[in-house]
This record gives sequence, structure tokens and C-alpha cells, in this order.
Amino acid sequence: MRKATLPVVAALTAAPVIANAQDTGISDLGEIIVSGGFTPIEAEKFGRAVSVLTSEEIETRGLKTVQDALRAVPGVSVNGSGSSFTQVRIRGGEANHTLILIDGIDAAGGQGEYILTGLDTANIERIEVLRGPQSVFYGSNASAGVINIVTKKGSIGTEYGGSVEIGSDGQRASARVSHRSERGGLALSVSHDQDDGFDTSGDGGEEDAIRRNTVQLSGDYALTPALTLGFNLRRSDERYDYDSNSYTATTAEEYVVDDPSPYSKRDEQLAQVYAEYEMFDARIRHRLSYEHTDYDQARNGGSATETETKAAKYLLSLGLNGQPVETADRLLNVMLEWEEDSSTANAAYNRETTSVAVEFRGSFANGLDLQLGARRDFNTAFEDATTWNASGSYNFANGVRLHASAGRGIVDPSYFELFADADYGTSIYRGNTGLTPEKNRSFDIGVEIPVLSGRGTVDVTYFDETLQGEINRYIVSTDAGVSTWSYRNENGDSTRSGVELMADLSVTDRLDVNLSYTYLDAKNADGSVEVRRPRHELLLSATQQTFGGRGSVTADLRYVASNYDNQYFGSYTVEKLPNYATVGLSAQYELTDNVTLTGRVTNLFDKDYSDVWGYASRGRAAFVGLNASF
Repeated sequence: MRKATLPVVAALTAAPVIANAQDTGISDLGEIIVSGGFTPIEAEKFGRAVSVLTSEEIETRGLKTVQDALRAVPGVSVNGSGSSFTQVRIRGGEANHTLILIDGIDAAGGQGEYILTGLDTANIERIEVLRGPQSVFYGSNASAGVINIVTKKGSIGTEYGGSVEIGSDGQRASARVSHRSERGGLALSVSHDQDDGFDTSGDGGEEDAIRRNTVQLSGDYALTPALTLGFNLRRSDERYDYDSNSYTATTAEEYVVDDPSPYSKRDEQLAQVYAEYEMFDARIRHRLSYEHTDYDQARNGGSATETETKAAKYLLSLGLNGQPVETADRLLNVMLEWEEDSSTANAAYNRETTSVAVEFRGSFANGLDLQLGARRDFNTAFEDATTWNASGSYNFANGVRLHASAGRGIVDPSYFELFADADYGTSIYRGNTGLTPEKNRSFDIGVEIPVLSGRGTVDVTYFDETLQGEINRYIVSTDAGVSTWSYRNENGDSTRSGVELMADLSVTDRLDVNLSYTYLDAKNADGSVEVRRPRHELLLSATQQTFGGRGSVTADLRYVASNYDNQYFGSYTVEKLPNYATVGLSAQYELTDNVTLTGRVTNLFDKDYSDVWGYASRGRAAFVGLNASF
């Protein structure tokens, strides 16, 4: 895991700000974080905790899905009921406290969390994971952090390529083509994934498969040296199988019932159009964009529930001290945003939010860099909210870097929590329109240290977060065996603290070692342990170059300990899941300068384990494939 080194023009073409491709005077700023604020920022100046997975690392380690890639990031917990329902939690936050973006666009329409199932890595340039509150820049649901998936846009000239893989548990194929000139370019990608799955009940019955197709088209063009227009369109359709549950079960083995009939269909559409205009020798930049996310889901052939998010954004960037925005030592960003989200599950209700935000960045001669931001959300359905963020980075002459941040994030109440009116027989749910947004207060401090004479770095970060007003359900009344439930903001604070460790080491010229470790202590307001948030997570990865540099072999060891989950069977209590360790292997060999042979084995020792009570894990699987790039 490392911060990617990219020319700033290429990175800005990805998201969220598009550089003027015709301006050949833009310099290479080296390592940057695309999602670091309203505009990209150099990594060495960035004070907030961030991890970047590059396409090179993803390919070397044989990571074919986004959910598998995220397991390598410190502070991130990935778990789910089989492959078809995977959730991501950052620093012990709830799953809907992490905002997932694709090229800077909200991946889930409406107020819901984005469920990672078949999302593959075929056309991904980098995955950026920002830990800690990011609501100043991204609004609600960015309370615990942000995951921005940046897709490939291509370099100057024409590029094309693709990949194919077959194995014991399915097959996948992808293709891409791009053309770029100094004034702009187009990029097209398609992918098909057929995951044959496994039996999540563990009974050896029907396998729960996932099938996903994705097509994406993006482009940008500089009409003049000052004016650039662009767009981004993405469409995915997915079908996945799942098993039933028995709420009269007395053991974990009885809880998940093998069932060939349940299935779900998802249809995802993302769209973005934008215009950028520069003035006064690029010292002022205006950016106007419109984004639309449409997310439909239907179960067992029924009518789809459609959730939508529409957003219009205006960003003014001003390089202070007479400097261009791109290279300014002092930068001011001002953002205005209108957003509306809706769901056909609550057809009579649309939520609207109007926001204003400001960000200041300053680089000072003594090695100090500061980023300050504040935002005010004006909501139509519940109380308004203010969020803020402050971070700093200090670089010493010996290469040691201190970084720290503090901030406040929010998560708005969900449709169901606000407006539920559902009768499930023995359980009735009623919403509470008096709910207020959950608030997450956070700080972290860390140090990045060069080791092995500059051949590696070690980064250690301590974090502390407090969730105020957490929304939980409670029993209003029980009558004749029927329980009526509603929702409320808890009075106490839910606390999360821990340590994140990253290490990237070039042990020899041919051996690279990466380490990711997280210690997490997450508790509810009543002092009980938070479920599905392991106390210990370790990922150790080693890559050995082979065949004179034309090939490599990578081994991954993942260890998870002290994870708890609700038992929806037997005693209906919170219990500790068994600790486990899994091993994966991957290899690649360059057949030619353009074609690479790949192979991988997941869960090498066929380990039985579970991240969610009652749900079985995938056993050993092997795959072989080809990657091509021209």
C-alpha cells in the first residue's frame, strides 16, 4: 500500500477537478491525493490519515474485487453475509457512516449505504481511503471516512487493453480503450463478472452466485485554453443469490438455510457533467457540475425500490498571493451545493439540503502545511448541521513527517428511521420525525518515518472518535406477543479509539513487504462492545520478483481476532466469533511487454471462518488469466 505518484494532469482528469489539458505549463507535483479536499493536494502536505491502493499493487497482489482490496487498508473492517452483502466500516463507525464514491460521485442513490458485492478492480487506477470525518467536503454519510474509487482515463495517445480470467469459482473479462490529446480525451471500459459463489449456509448445497456487467464512458475537452467541458457515465446491472434465515434456529449451523429461490437484482447508474473556467492566468478557477445517481434494487422478481440523488455544485478556487490555483502555496476554495435525495419506498417525501463550505490551505517555509475547512448544511426535514475539519503536516529535514487532524462529521437519519410504517406480524416499526443527525467528533495524530536507509516507510497513527446522538431502535410497547419498535437519538456517547500501522519496505532489490495492522476499541453508549468491528486485524504481504524482473509471486497473510456479532438464534446475545487466519497466493509473468500471465489461489489452506454469525466462508479457489495493455 502506497501513495501513487502521478503527473498532476492525469490525476486531475480522474476526479473531482479536471485540469486544463491544454496548459502544457503545469508542473508534475508528484504524489497527490485526489480526494483530499475540494481540489487535489500533494501527499506530503496532507494532514489527514489516508491510504492509497494503486493499480500496480492491485494487479501484483491479484486483487479482483474492491472488497478484497479494502481488506489491506488499516482502520477498515470488511465483513458480510457471504460475498453478496458486504459492508465496510472505518474506525469502528457504522456501515452507513462511510461514503463510497466512484470518480468523486456518490455510488449509492438516496440515503442508503453502498453494498459492495461484485464491484471489480478491472478498470481502477487507484482506491483512496480517507479515515476520519470528511463531511466538510462530502456531506452526510462521510462521518467516519470516504472511499473514492478512481477509474482509468488513459494517457496521451491511444491505449487499449483488457483481461480475462477463469477459475474454479467463476470467470471475468474486461476491455478498455482510450484516446487522449493535449486538449482532452475519451475513455470507454466494459466488464463482465460471473462469480459462481459458494453455499453461504455451509450445508454444501446450492451456490450463491453473483453476475455483474459494467460499462463506463468518460470524456473531457478544452474548448479554449481557459474553458474545459467534461462528462462521466457509468452503468452496472447485477444479479446475486442469497439464502434464507431461520429465526427459530438454536445454533449457528441452523440459522442460515440453503435456499435456491431468493435472488436480488440491482441496477446502478451514475452521471456527471461539468464545466471549468480559468481566469487571470489560472489564479481563479470556476467549476460547475451536476451529478445524478440512480440506484434500483428488486428482490425475487418484485417491483424495484428506486433511490436517487441529484446534486448541483459550484466551486470557486482562488490562488492567493497572485499564484495559479494548481501550484499556489495558499489556496482558498468556496463551495455551494444543492442536493436532493428520494426513494420510491417513501414516494411522498424528498429530502433537500443546501450547503455552503469554505476551505483554506497554506504551505509555510518551515515545512508546515495546514488545511482548514467548515461547512453548513441547511436541511428541509431535520435540524441544520455544522461540520468542520482541521489538519496539519510537518516535514522534518531528516524525512520524518508528523501529521494530525481533528474534525466533526454527521450522518442524517435514514428514510426508515424517520418515516417507517411497517407491520411484520410480530414486529411493527414506526418512524420518528424528531430525529436529528448523528455527530462524530474525532482527532488523530501520527508519524511517518523513513526506514532501511530510505527503502521504506512506517506510519503509526492514534485515533479517537466519539459518536454523539447515535440512532438506535427501541421497543415502544409489547402487546400479545407483538412488539412495536421506533428510533431515537441515544443520550450517551459511543466511543472508538485505536492505532493504525502501515509499513512499506523494500527489504532487498527483489523483495517488498507491506504490513497493515489495526487495533480498535469500539463501544456503544452503554459500554457494550460494537459488533462486526474486530479488535485486531493484520495483513502481511510479501512480493518476490522472479525471472529477472519479468515475474513476481505475492503471498498474503490475513489475521482477524476478537470480533463480535449478534446471534439471531439461540440465546439472541452478542457473542465472540472465532479468530482466524487465511493465506492467499498470486503470481504474474510477462509473456511479452504487453501481455501478462496471471494466477492466484484464495484461502490457500481452505480455512473455515466467519465474519457474521451463521454464515459460511468461501473455501479454496484457484484462477488463471491474461492481462493485456497496449
